[in-house]
Amino acid sequence: MLTRRAALGATATLATVAGTRRVRAQSGPVIRIGVINDQSGVYRDVGGLGSVVCVKQAVADFATQNGLNVEVLAADHQNKPDIGLAIAREWFDQGVDVITDVQGSGVALALAKLARERDKVMLACNVATSELTGKSCSPNTLHFGYDTYMTANVTGSAVVKQGGDSWFILFADYAFGKQMKEDLTTVVTRHGGKVLGSLAVPFPNTDFSSMLVQAQASGAKVIGLAEAGADLINVIKQAAEFGVVERGQKLAAFVMFINDVHGLGLRVARGLQLTNVYYWDRDDRSRAFAKRVWTAMGNAPPNMSQASNYSATLHYMKAVKALGPAEAKKSGAAAVKWMKAHKLDDDVLQGASIRADGRVMSQAFLCEVKKPEESKYPWDYYHIRAVIPPDQAWRSLADGGCPLAS
Repeated sequence: MLTRRAALGATATLATVAGTRRVRAQSGPVIRIGVINDQSGVYRDVGGLGSVVCVKQAVADFATQNGLNVEVLAADHQNKPDIGLAIAREWFDQGVDVITDVQGSGVALALAKLARERDKVMLACNVATSELTGKSCSPNTLHFGYDTYMTANVTGSAVVKQGGDSWFILFADYAFGKQMKEDLTTVVTRHGGKVLGSLAVPFPNTDFSSMLVQAQASGAKVIGLAEAGADLINVIKQAAEFGVVERGQKLAAFVMFINDVHGLGLRVARGLQLTNVYYWDRDDRSRAFAKRVWTAMGNAPPNMSQASNYSATLHYMKAVKALGPAEAKKSGAAAVKWMKAHKLDDDVLQGASIRADGRVMSQAFLCEVKKPEESKYPWDYYHIRAVIPPDQAWRSLADGGCPLAS
């Protein structure tokens, strides 16, 4: 678990490297990258300071040898769009060029409008809503990592194919949860299943008992959990106390991170299926990146959203190098256009392309949490059950309704 003290100490070291870089290359304009996310609330462990570590690692890996002056700022929006907007406006006024991570659908939709108005760049790496590449798409926004459609599509279709053809959905009562419920209902129905009922859960929440009773009473084979962060951990723990699985119902989690599995423990989380775009122990390149940030992350690997920040920041800096810092600072839309025209190749994402709507088209991995006896070393948590190609994982360009797609 990444503590604030550990992260601040580690990022301070990386900041020193960046500071040295600025001294060596003072002739060029400074590129400023702002990491904004939840650093104190229910989602702090799935983004937070871990995302800052990954952004600064990208700077350490690329900026020095390419003569770029890069500064990294970080702020806590407390899961409140008004606070996020206030921070972003101040940052843009101070010359920040790109905002990354973002974390939170409501915050992201608000910041996407502001980034477009100011012609800055927004790299959404920890945002669920698929609306960012739908009707709310923007020439200044790219969406890395997961979204509600992909996680519903990959995990939901797999569970239905395994016999889980009747569902009851518990969803967080804000933009992410509502979009997740809609996308999941579409996927389940398309594959021949039925959604018997759903409940909006206040956010944040600690007591899921009454909701679980209703979900059990529905008779659904599967209880879909459109929750994330601490709320997801709480509902799974309480479902275990209620004996949900023992009584014959399955749990399906859609936005679940390796941090969540760690918090639950393999004995509780075993058998859960979930979707990732990055798993630290998948291959040599994913392990190489995890190794570089392991200590700074508090002796833990990055999750898929934290790792996506590395890939997004690296790709943006490549655009800055290609366009020149002055041109990249002049127009965020121009930097995003370059990023869309070039494929990604780094230790997190290889061969991924970026569509006109801003969706990063990467592979997706259907993972199953290991049983305790199957885990051989720390953070050895997943079996990869399927690799889903981009054209099958993500919503089609035509179905998203993005004006940029026409």
